[in-house]
Amino acid sequence: MNPWLYFWYFLSASLFSTGGLGNLPFLNADLVSRGWAVPSDFVTAIAVGNLSPGPTGLWSVSLGYLTLGWTGACLALLALSLPPLLILLISASYSRIEHQPIVQDFTRGLGLGVVGLTLAVSWNLASASVVDWKGFLIMLAALGMALSRKIPVVLILILAAIAGYLIYGI
Repeated sequence: MNPWLYFWYFLSASLFSTGGLGNLPFLNADLVSRGWAVPSDFVTAIAVGNLSPGPTGLWSVSLGYLTLGWTGACLALLALSLPPLLILLISASYSRIEHQPIVQDFTRGLGLGVVGLTLAVSWNLASASVVDWKGFLIMLAALGMALSRKIPVVLILILAAIAGYLIYGI
């Protein structure tokens, strides 16, 4: 595994995302196509990222650790940190162009593209993780709880784990 290429994948995903899980489609496409990650790595990294304190985008550091150990975690953290620093440098001049129609259209299009890619990757991850109708029911229940926005993510993950344990007895 080439560490420079690995770093580039995380950096480009961070540059072209809007935060949180916005870099998920890019990392999924790049790392899975090279065989450096499997869908279960993404599911685990997102779960760890949601359970951990801090910004939701830090799930990528967990993914880095799962795929390349401590080196991967450090490269992912560096790649996640550089774009915000770049934004700070650019933000001074942005106030002069933010009202331009082309800038507003670009921002709107970028957001819609990220939503579409995230839905496509979520579907791929769900189809790789859910193997039978029981798992599908657990997924639907967790999705319903998440969409209600009244139940904390940690509690949803705990309830899904308990349901999986009770149903599958693993």
